[in-house]
Amino acid sequence: MVQSTHFEDLKTNGFCVVENALSSAEVLDVRKKLLDAAKESNRRGVPTHIPSLDQNDSNIRVFNLLDLDPIFLELMERNEAIEFVEQLIGDDFIVSNYTANIALPGAKSMQAHSDLGIVFPGPWLEPWSMNTLWCLDDIHHENGATRYLPKSHNIEKSADVPKDMLENMSSFEAKAGSLIIMDGRLWHTSGENVTKNEERAIVFGYYSAAFLRPQVNWNVLISEKNQIALSKKQRRWLGLNGTANTVSADFTEGSI
Repeated sequence: MVQSTHFEDLKTNGFCVVENALSSAEVLDVRKKLLDAAKESNRRGVPTHIPSLDQNDSNIRVFNLLDLDPIFLELMERNEAIEFVEQLIGDDFIVSNYTANIALPGAKSMQAHSDLGIVFPGPWLEPWSMNTLWCLDDIHHENGATRYLPKSHNIEKSADVPKDMLENMSSFEAKAGSLIIMDGRLWHTSGENVTKNEERAIVFGYYSAAFLRPQVNWNVLISEKNQIALSKKQRRWLGLNGTANTVSADFTEGSI
């Protein structure tokens, strides 16, 4: 499934597409649970429309997926994703965020950005973060596929971002069940869904080097009940242990 050419594409282009990472049955299952998670998020008082990000409510954004359904914890640690995380970032990483976006017909683009630029001001010298995009629908330009600036993962500081960036962006294309791996330095934005009846659902798993502060505080977001059920590996990846990002440190009593 994951081949050497995928890693070459990631290095050269800032992204790669792994086809058939999820079976048709898995796509249907994850998509159903994502829709249920969106309803549960609203019930909990966490709205799925964020006016500061989206011009209308045709973009459904679901946050804190890891506390809403265990299926997203399973996605978080799928080998298809972790192979790239360890290759790009290394063994010492954390899960910085886990969200989803469903672009309904009429959905508009958000502000262009790089994911690493959100958590680190630069210069962006190394691939210290990356995003995994689990495609739950066929994605293409017309239904709001993520748009990206080719080879922009080579940009080292914000002053070098071209003024005509939006005019030179391309759209990802992938079948449902595909996994898109995106270097955190790649500049991108959500596309506009100009179709009449197509939806575009993607689950985003954002991983970063452990020395970077995560986008969210999992200690607060994940319920005590769900934290107790986490494995040691999951706790480490979510930064829930007392040693936080000092994974190899041995803080025993009297050692300080």
